[in-house]
Amino acid sequence: MSKSFTHAGVSRLNGEFKVRFCNDALRVKVLAKNGHTDIDIIQLREAMSKEDTIAYLMAIDFATRDGVTNKEVQAALEAEVDKRSEKPAKAVKAPKAKAAPKAKKAPSMDAIKAKVAAAKKAPVATKSKAQITAELNALEDAPF
Repeated sequence: MSKSFTHAGVSRLNGEFKVRFCNDALRVKVLAKNGHTDIDIIQLREAMSKEDTIAYLMAIDFATRDGVTNKEVQAALEAEVDKRSEKPAKAVKAPKAKAAPKAKKAPSMDAIKAKVAAAKKAPVATKSKAQITAELNALEDAPF
């Protein structure tokens, strides 16, 4: 599903022309506010996808005004064509053969006993409710 636009053109930002797509001519104000210069946005004859819009701008020779072609605008359009053109699909690699699963070594009885003994050695230090209550009662109240 591709988005469609009703307005398109170019603008210069930081010395470089880029193609702009929008659905409202008021976008010019936003571009100008954000530092764009040489803004040239036109209304398209119908809503179009970005690819169709670029083809339309190239067909109407958008970069040429009064018989003079703006090479920077033309380069921006061509860069957009290159960006949007379909790239050849990557060759599908043949899946690698899976290695045979390694035989799992059964744990020895000594290893199992060692795990059980380690688990028993580290008891969790806990205090009873009575111990905690006694410690809290022994604390001095903070002056407020």
